[in-house]
Amino acid sequence: MADNRRKRRRRRRPNNGFTAARIGVFVLVTLLMTRAAAKKLSKVATDEQYPIAAAQFTALAEEKGTMRALSAMFSPEKLSAADSTENKLTLKGAEAPPPTVSVSLAAPVTSASAADADTENAAPQDEPETELIDIQRDVFRGKLLKIKDPSRVFVGVPGPLGPEYEGKQLAEMVASYGAMAGVNASGFYDPNGMGNGGTPLGIVMSEGELCYGSPWETYELVGFDKDNKLHCGYMTGQQALDMGIRDAACFGPTLISDGVKQNTNGYSGYNPRTVIGQTEDGTVLILLIEGREISSIGATFADATQVMLDYGAVNAGNMDGGASSVMIYEGEQITISSSLYGARQMPSCWLVKPET
Repeated sequence: MADNRRKRRRRRRPNNGFTAARIGVFVLVTLLMTRAAAKKLSKVATDEQYPIAAAQFTALAEEKGTMRALSAMFSPEKLSAADSTENKLTLKGAEAPPPTVSVSLAAPVTSASAADADTENAAPQDEPETELIDIQRDVFRGKLLKIKDPSRVFVGVPGPLGPEYEGKQLAEMVASYGAMAGVNASGFYDPNGMGNGGTPLGIVMSEGELCYGSPWETYELVGFDKDNKLHCGYMTGQQALDMGIRDAACFGPTLISDGVKQNTNGYSGYNPRTVIGQTEDGTVLILLIEGREISSIGATFADATQVMLDYGAVNAGNMDGGASSVMIYEGEQITISSSLYGARQMPSCWLVKPET
């Protein structure tokens, strides 16, 4: 009887070596299956039959790695939070070397009518005062607004700016100024993507008034002077005032300076973009590219630069993008925002006065 009990106890004793082997086989099989699944999904995501999805996956894989890219492709809501701080404004202290400010147009342009007066003997121009153009490229779409008279373009603000104030949605500012059109402008303090839009990153100037920023800080600025010429580059607040800058906002980088495409290789990613530029005859170009959608993944800085060059820009600067990028035209929002939380509050916007 005692012998039988001892035999049963021996049979119940666990075999540690056998258990470890089973766990090892399970882990190995799981890893092999995961790797095989990732390869299969990668092949699907890069299938030539779906060029937009393929481009999106390739861009995400370069930035985040294959597994995170696959996760973002099949769970898009995970993408925006990780990208919300992309392309922050670069600020430089006053002790930095003297900044280089881009020189704008070949000749002063006070308004479209003044430019026309110099060519009164030329063939009649059929160009409209305001033109809205659909932009469609391989992996993104957007809108381009052409404004013939640069004096119609200015910066709007929600009111006082700073940590104790809140920004306003673009639609509110367009309505309050009675503008024909508008897009977002400045970057702003935005912790965890939940900022209230009241504190700009950088200087803000509206209709000749310094609304926010220090005269002694150096900023990457995009702004029009009193002769309606667009300047893109680094300058202090005081330099901007001395140059007669009337309306300005900050973000960056400068994309085109004096007709020359700038080096933006240090920046990457397909995202919604807002860009403002000017052609040699003074026409203002405002570009809005939609992004973070299957049908429009967004544009790199190089992509946005090329669109502006295609339409004749000699100077152009990038504004805040991502979830803030939105365009309103004649009372309607005509672009799709990538924001998960609806229209965002912001500290400034580029506005277009109605035609006279």
